[in-house]
Amino acid sequence: MRKRIVIVVGTRPNFVKITQFKKVVKKYPELEIKIVHTGQHYDKKMSDVFLEQFKIEIDYFLGIKDSSANSLIGEIIIKLEKIVNEYKPNLLLCVGDVNSTLAAAICANKLNVKLGHIESGLRSLDRKMPEEINRILTDELSDICYVTEKSGIQNLKNIGKKEAQIAFVGNTMIDTLVHFTPEIEASTILEEIQQKKYKYILVTMHRPRNVDGKEALLKIIDLFKNLTQKKNVIFSIHPRTQNSFTKFDLFETLNQIQNLMIIPPQNYFSFQKLIKYSFCVITDSGGIQEETTFQKIPCITLRENTERPSTITEGTNQLMSFDTEKIKKAIIDIEEGKIKQSFVPEFWDGNATERIIKRTIEYLS
Repeated sequence: MRKRIVIVVGTRPNFVKITQFKKVVKKYPELEIKIVHTGQHYDKKMSDVFLEQFKIEIDYFLGIKDSSANSLIGEIIIKLEKIVNEYKPNLLLCVGDVNSTLAAAICANKLNVKLGHIESGLRSLDRKMPEEINRILTDELSDICYVTEKSGIQNLKNIGKKEAQIAFVGNTMIDTLVHFTPEIEASTILEEIQQKKYKYILVTMHRPRNVDGKEALLKIIDLFKNLTQKKNVIFSIHPRTQNSFTKFDLFETLNQIQNLMIIPPQNYFSFQKLIKYSFCVITDSGGIQEETTFQKIPCITLRENTERPSTITEGTNQLMSFDTEKIKKAIIDIEEGKIKQSFVPEFWDGNATERIIKRTIEYLS
């Protein structure tokens, strides 16, 4: 009898991490897999287009409405419980560190279903971040922990996980980058926005501390006025960030900066091409730190901490406070070639999904 697996996803970063699962599972007749989409991110531009590009077949859609974190988590638990009771999986896999992740973990625990956590063991050590709490609680509840980088192994041992529960498998986000390389190269985004390779700085910004207040937005404007004196800047603006600029009546000021191009959120292929051919990336994202490390593009992360330390110790990433002068200095260093030697971390090779499946078969046998 085939073993049954359910994967629960809810946000765009989750989708990027599971693109190869159904394809890989076809090689293993002893397994079957179903994908549940909670609906935590559900809109045409920022959700549906990812699923369409990746050709991900969703088996169950929960249709969760946008609401408070508590309401969202509660609704997911209730709706997911019905699916779990009906399908009776041998293992429930949750992905990443979003509210859908924690809801799925709680649901599995209360229904006595074995739980696996993809991207387990990451820690920023900043409990003010909702994602950090989600990571901690999900790891505590997990029976098997699939780890993307070596820091995760020690973090899991620190909370009492046994060797047999820890699977160092690599990064499934990189599987997606590797598999879809031809489609990324085929993107015409650079022609559409009339930018030359390696001649622009790509910027994303969406975390509350960087975009929710007027003072924070004025810092972004000041940064762009400085950077655009020497480089073109492409600002892929998150809806949250755009709403904030509009709320404080600063969007027109932003829009008037010369050599700054503001673009809406891009589909996966276009955005990865923008990363791959940028001079450098300035961001406060988590996943982009990993993507730039794989592409060997310098990355300046405007955060006090990162849950992905391998992007710093091995990769191209550097953490920095939001200080325009420090950022300008970092840009000059990149121009002058004063950057550290970087490496792609172990198992970031396009085969992490395969390792997860093989380890899962061992675990369930």
